[in-house]
Amino acid sequence: MRIIVIGSGGTGGYFGSKLAKAGEDVTFVARGLHLQAIRANGLTVRSAVEGEATIKVNAVDTLAGQSVADLVLICVKSWDTEQAAELAQPVIGPHTGVLSLQNGLDNEDKLARVLGAGHVIGGVSYVFSNIEAPGVIAHHQLGRIVLGEMDGQPSMRTAAFLDACQRAGIQADLVPKIRKTLWEKFVFLTALAGTTALTRLPVRFIRDVPETRLLWQRQVEELLALAKMDDADLGPEMMGKCITFLESLSPANYSSMYQDLVQGKRLELEALHGYAVQLGERRQVPVPTLFAVYAALRPYLYGKPA
Repeated sequence: MRIIVIGSGGTGGYFGSKLAKAGEDVTFVARGLHLQAIRANGLTVRSAVEGEATIKVNAVDTLAGQSVADLVLICVKSWDTEQAAELAQPVIGPHTGVLSLQNGLDNEDKLARVLGAGHVIGGVSYVFSNIEAPGVIAHHQLGRIVLGEMDGQPSMRTAAFLDACQRAGIQADLVPKIRKTLWEKFVFLTALAGTTALTRLPVRFIRDVPETRLLWQRQVEELLALAKMDDADLGPEMMGKCITFLESLSPANYSSMYQDLVQGKRLELEALHGYAVQLGERRQVPVPTLFAVYAALRPYLYGKPA
């Protein structure tokens, strides 16, 4: 497959490197020192699970003049979604799929407004990885993709990507109700991100400190209430799934929001807790814990307060 990866950080860099290593035609879109390092030295993935590997890849800062892609992976932060869609325009053909592997619930709508709904594929990724240094991705745990056409129908492009993932050793699953899957990831991620960022502590303390665990649990409960009111009832077993997921994580893991917070970067707070708080207001669902976490992190939205 001809695959374009827009956003070559922890998610795009990790999955894109595995696809490129397996022989897929992958082009990475990056910028700044990260782009310079990839061009000079290749893309390195240091994985706690799979070991270290460096691969020479094609990296660009613009897609002007590039040939049409079979699939475009959108792996940028949520606030850059529209810009990424505009950047992708030169490689969009009649049948090109655009797969969002981002955080949040409204990225697919943003992509559809720019590129057309027929191109957009819904997706979520479960991976703990980040940029360790320019040209270097640190992979800590997990590495799974779940995707599906927004209308729930099977397609040649999703089947082809599943085959590519299989060749690359990436666990990938195709589901008919991707909106439900997006909500599941939103619940998992929002509660974990809020708690690790607010406490500045890894998963071990969320599990082991009763009061901190309750902070996490109350966020999950409020998110499940929101999902039900948004016609995405995740069922009575979802809390158990969240607990199982929390228990399965490495005790030293943090969320990407924590990583951005300590590095003084912009936070995806509006796409997670901000979205949840606004949805609670619209649906008249009380979300006091989500609001408290949102309010405490809001001063850091654009980096460390001056």
